[in-house]
Amino acid sequence: MATFLYKLGRLTFRRRRFVALIWVALLAVAGIGAATASTATSSSFSIPGTEAQRAFDLLEERNPGGSADGATARVVFNAPQGEKVTDAGNKGEITGMVKELQSGSDQVARVADPFLSKAVSQDGSTAYISVTYKVSSMELTDKTRDALEDVGKDAQNSGMKVEIGGDALQVMPHTGTAEIIGVVIAVVVLVITFGSLIAAGLPLVTALVGVGIGVSTITALASVMDLGSTTSILAMMIGLAVGIDYALFIVSRYRAELAEGREREEAAGRAVGTAGSAVVFAGLTVVIALAGLAVVNIPMLTKMGLAAAGTVAIAVLIALTLVPAALGFAGKRIMGRKARKAAEAEKSPEAKPNMGTRWARFVLRKPVWVMLVGVLGLGIVAVPAASLEMGLPDDGAQPKSTTQRQAYDMLSDGFGPGFNGPLLTVVDTKNSSDGKAAANRVAQEIEALGVSAVVPPAFNKAGDTATITVFPKDRPSSHATEEVVHDIRDAGKDIKADTGAEVLVTGATAMNIDFSQKMNDALLPYLALVVGLAFLLLMLVFRSVLVPLKAALGFLLSVVAALGAVVAVFQWGWLGSVFGVEQTGPIMSMMPIFMVGVVFGLAMDYEVFLVTRMREAYVHGESPGQAIVTGFKHGARVVTAAAVIMMAVFSGFIGSSEQMIKMIGFSLAIAVLFDAFVVRMAIVPAVLALLGKKAWWLPRWLDRALPNVDVEGEKLQRQLTDESGSAGPGDGGGEGERELVRV
Repeated sequence: MATFLYKLGRLTFRRRRFVALIWVALLAVAGIGAATASTATSSSFSIPGTEAQRAFDLLEERNPGGSADGATARVVFNAPQGEKVTDAGNKGEITGMVKELQSGSDQVARVADPFLSKAVSQDGSTAYISVTYKVSSMELTDKTRDALEDVGKDAQNSGMKVEIGGDALQVMPHTGTAEIIGVVIAVVVLVITFGSLIAAGLPLVTALVGVGIGVSTITALASVMDLGSTTSILAMMIGLAVGIDYALFIVSRYRAELAEGREREEAAGRAVGTAGSAVVFAGLTVVIALAGLAVVNIPMLTKMGLAAAGTVAIAVLIALTLVPAALGFAGKRIMGRKARKAAEAEKSPEAKPNMGTRWARFVLRKPVWVMLVGVLGLGIVAVPAASLEMGLPDDGAQPKSTTQRQAYDMLSDGFGPGFNGPLLTVVDTKNSSDGKAAANRVAQEIEALGVSAVVPPAFNKAGDTATITVFPKDRPSSHATEEVVHDIRDAGKDIKADTGAEVLVTGATAMNIDFSQKMNDALLPYLALVVGLAFLLLMLVFRSVLVPLKAALGFLLSVVAALGAVVAVFQWGWLGSVFGVEQTGPIMSMMPIFMVGVVFGLAMDYEVFLVTRMREAYVHGESPGQAIVTGFKHGARVVTAAAVIMMAVFSGFIGSSEQMIKMIGFSLAIAVLFDAFVVRMAIVPAVLALLGKKAWWLPRWLDRALPNVDVEGEKLQRQLTDESGSAGPGDGGGEGERELVRV
C-alpha cells in the first residue's frame, strides 16, 4: 500500500493543477445540486419491529385519511389574571381563532375546538386548540407556518397569553456560531503547531472543500433519500474534524521530509506513502464504525451513519490527492522561518528533548502509577453512567425563551405534565365478536391504572379499529410514563385472550420509548461488531495481538467515562447552566450508540498515528522502551493538535439551540478529551512499557496468514534505498534514506 500511495502522492504533486481542477469541479457540481434540489422533507421516523410502529401502520391501513403521520400543533391560551378562558370575550376570541386556523391553509387536516373537545382546564384558566396537518412538519409551507404563528396575535392584544407547541414549528436546527468557533480555534492550533500561516491554512481549506462536497451532496439527495434535518449537521461536524486532522498529518510528514533535505516532489510522495497509509486505515475504522450503525435497523440512524461515513471517505480521498497537490502550490512557504530553525535545532546533538520525549520518559519511569491514575480517574468519572436513562427530548428541553417551551409549561400548569405527551391506544377489533365492548373494556382498564384522563374510544368508518387517547400524569420523558405504556401493554394481553381484540400503544411518546429500548438492545451487538472488525484491522496494521486488544479496551474505558460525564451534566444537572441545559432528563437514546460509532473511529486515529511510529522504531531495532520515546518524539505534538482541533469543532456545537446537537457535541468533545489525553497519551504508553517485547508478539501461523499491508512503509523504504544507491540527501538518499519513516 505504501508504494502505491507514494506513487499517487508524486503524481498528484506533479499534476496539481489538474487535481485541483477536478476537486473544484466536484465542489461546484455538488453546490449546484444542493441549490437546485427540492426542499428536504423530514426523515420518516420508522422503527421496524416495534409495537408502536405496528400500531402506526395499522392506523395508516384502516384509516388512511386520518393523517397519522401529519404534523401537529397546540395553540395554548392562558386567561389574564382574574379571568377565565370561558368568559364571553375570551371564548369569542378563541372560537374565532379556530375558524381562522381552519381556513388559514389547505394543509390543515382538522382543528379541534377546545370547548367541544373538553380541552379547558378545571379552573378555566387554560385551554388549547389541537391542529393536525395533512403533511409532516418539514413539508409545511412558510405560508402555513406564518398562519399558525400569526393566529394568536389578536388574542394577545386582548390580554390573553398565547403560545404554540408541537412539531409543526420544527425547522432545521440552528447551530449559531458553532462552526465559526470551531474553525477559529482550529486555525489558532494549526498556527501554533506549524508556525506558518500557509501550513496552518492548507489543512483548513482542504477540509472545508471536503465538507462542502459532502454536505452539498447530502442536501442535494435529502429529498430523494428521505434524509433528516440533522444529517447534514452531523456529517459536517465529523467531516470537518477528520478532514482537518488527516490533512494535518500529511502536511506534518511533508514538512519533516523537507527538513531532511528531500526534494519537494519526493517529500510529497513519502508523506502520502507513510502518513497516507495511516490515514487510509484510520479513515477505514471511522467508516466501519459509522456504516455499522445499519445493524441497529433504524432507517434514520442508518442514513445518518452512511451520510457521515461518505463525508469521511471524501476526507480521506482529499488527504491523499488534494493535499499533496496543494503542497505543490504552497512551495517552500510551507516551512515558516521558526519551523526551519526548529528543524535545524532538532538535528543538533545538544538539542533539548521536546515535550513528547520528556513525557514518554516520565511514563517509562512510572508506568504503574501513570496507568493507575489514568484508569482510576476515568473510572470515577464513569460512575454516573450506571444511572443512565435513555429517552428522546420533548419540548420541555427547549430554551425557556421559545414559544414551544412556554406552551409546554402552560399545558403542564393547566392540565398536568402528561398532557404534553398523550398516548394513543389502538384497539384492533377485527377478530372480536363485540368490538365496542372490547374497546370500552380497554378504556376502563386504562382508567384503573391511575392516569390523568382517558378519552372514550373513537372508531373508524369500518368499525374495526378504535383509538383511545390517554393522558399520563407525568411528563413524556419520565420513567413513570414509560411504566404506564408497559402496564397498558400488559393489560392488553389479557384482553386479547378474553375478547380477541388486540391492544397496541403508539403515539410520539410510545415511539420514543420503543426507540430507546431498541437502542439499548442494539448497543452490545453493535459494540461487538465494530470492535471486532476494527480489532482485525488493527492486527493487520500493528502485526500484534495485544496492541489492538489494549486499544479496544482503552476505547471502552474512555467511552464509559464520557457517558458518565454526559449523565452528570444532562441527566443530573451538574454544571447544566454552564452548558445551557434548560431541563434535565433522560439521555437522548441514539446518543450512546452514535457516540460509540464516531469516537471509536476517532480513537483509532490516534492509536494508528501514534503507535505505528512506535512499531516502526521497534521493527528497525530499537528497544521497546526507546520505541515508545521515539513514537512520542515524532507523533505527540501532532496528535495533541489533532485532538484539540476535534474537541474545538465538537465543542462549537454545544452552543446549538437543538438539545440533540448540543448533547452530541458535548459527548464527542469530552470523549475525545478522555481518549486522546488520558488513554492514548498516558495509559497506552504505560501499558506498552509494562508489556515490553510481549506487546509486539504475534503467533507465527497468524503472521503468515495475515497479509502485510506495509503501513510503516518498510517495503517502500527498501525499494527507495535500492533505487537511490549512494545518492546524496538532496536527491532523497544518504542519511535521509536511513532515517526512520515517520507518521
